[in-house]
Amino acid sequence: MWVVKIGGSLSRDPLLKEWLQHLSEFGGGRVVIVPGGGEFADQAREHQAVWRFDDVAAHNMAVLGMAQYALMMQGLCRRLVIAATDAQIREALRAGRVAVWAPLDLLFQEPNRLTTWDVSSDSLAAWLANRLNAERLVIVKSCEVEPACTIEAYATQGIVDRSFAGFTRDAPYPVDIVNRNDGSRVRDRLLHATAD
Repeated sequence: MWVVKIGGSLSRDPLLKEWLQHLSEFGGGRVVIVPGGGEFADQAREHQAVWRFDDVAAHNMAVLGMAQYALMMQGLCRRLVIAATDAQIREALRAGRVAVWAPLDLLFQEPNRLTTWDVSSDSLAAWLANRLNAERLVIVKSCEVEPACTIEAYATQGIVDRSFAGFTRDAPYPVDIVNRNDGSRVRDRLLHATAD
């Protein structure tokens, strides 16, 4: 199973529909999409800056932003299945579908290692990939991505969050950080993996 995180920066990008089409057509039973927070999560940041509420509330608002993006993705591609829990994800995959994670089980009352701005949807995607024993983690970004970079270098450049390296350090799966224009390459890799 692959976990594919689609950045919130693609929420207004015409390529979003292409990504969803490729994944729904060729990833049935094998792909879980993690939506980024994007502008939905930015609203949490902006309101926290005004009102100075704690990071637990801001984290929960950002998680709800990811859920909103998940609903938008399903609205664009009805073949996708919204899944909030591990059981719902596995049920969708067993049915040969592609799950879109709406991480409502990550709403917390107390602070923990996930309730900080150092943990973005990138790290949450890695957290989910670890939890589900994924075969591969793909992070789709709008910015330019240098393929030869290390995860630490991506974090230094702000391409992934500061906690991402910790979540992927001992990962038994490959981590691909790709540009939004790499959809056909990811599709071909997914097809090749299916044929193996």
